[in-house]
Amino acid sequence: MGASQSARTEHEFQDLADRTGFSLEQIGNLNKRFRQLSKNEETLSRQDLASISALDNNPLRAQIINAFFDKRNLRQNEAGTVQVIGFEEFLMVMSHFRPAPMHITEEEREKLRREKLRFVFNMHDTDSDGTITLEEYRRAVEELLSKAGTIGQETAKAIADAAMLEVASTTRGKMEPDEFYEGITFENFLQILKTFDIETRMHVRFLNMDTATMRCGK
Repeated sequence: MGASQSARTEHEFQDLADRTGFSLEQIGNLNKRFRQLSKNEETLSRQDLASISALDNNPLRAQIINAFFDKRNLRQNEAGTVQVIGFEEFLMVMSHFRPAPMHITEEEREKLRREKLRFVFNMHDTDSDGTITLEEYRRAVEELLSKAGTIGQETAKAIADAAMLEVASTTRGKMEPDEFYEGITFENFLQILKTFDIETRMHVRFLNMDTATMRCGK
């Protein structure tokens, strides 16, 4: 029975390795981490992820946690959220933080970059409508600035509004200050971040999975 269970687990891990690009060792480490966070249960909740102390000072903490329960990031090709996730779903989300393999084609590298940026885009497109609206962008800016604790809410809103107009001018040309900008599409997002080094900004450390940290930021 034990040998059969071991073989089945190894087979399952190999399937997950083929689908995510993680090595078997990395999947084993992530499985241990999942069990630690879930207290050896089969599913993980938002409260479980909120217990990761390494995320405490991350200004995108709430968005990162929510991303694990966003169906768009679970390769389900639909919008909405789930209440809990199993190990396979946990791994699907973690694969977005996986460093690019050394020996891949430029086409494969660009595809991986696009997937990572789509993940970041989804974090800010909170209503899953395909655009980051001014209000969504404003909330993100306010949250980022509130961590610094140096400016007030009205100032944060003004900064968000100005930044959105700058984004609009980048993607659509010159706009007047009183023009309404509906939001940033994913293609706009790719254009804005075409020189952004996503590889060094979004990764997971595997050196010690007892204290593994996820990073996703500017």
